[in-house]
Amino acid sequence: MSEFDVRTQSNMDLVLEEICSELPNGGDHQTRRCVAETLVDAARSGKTTLGELYMVARRALSKLA
Repeated sequence: MSEFDVRTQSNMDLVLEEICSELPNGGDHQTRRCVAETLVDAARSGKTTLGELYMVARRALSKLA
């Protein structure tokens, strides 16, 4: 059984793909992994809406830059 419900998983996948699509070639493995881990942490803390996850992912990406 998954830790997250289907909607939360879908939201995290969508946000990861959209955020990384802004990077050259969709981002390298390390960048995608860092953003994905940040999204998982956010979802665990209760941030599961698209808006919340987008904000979290944008912050993570800006810290990497």
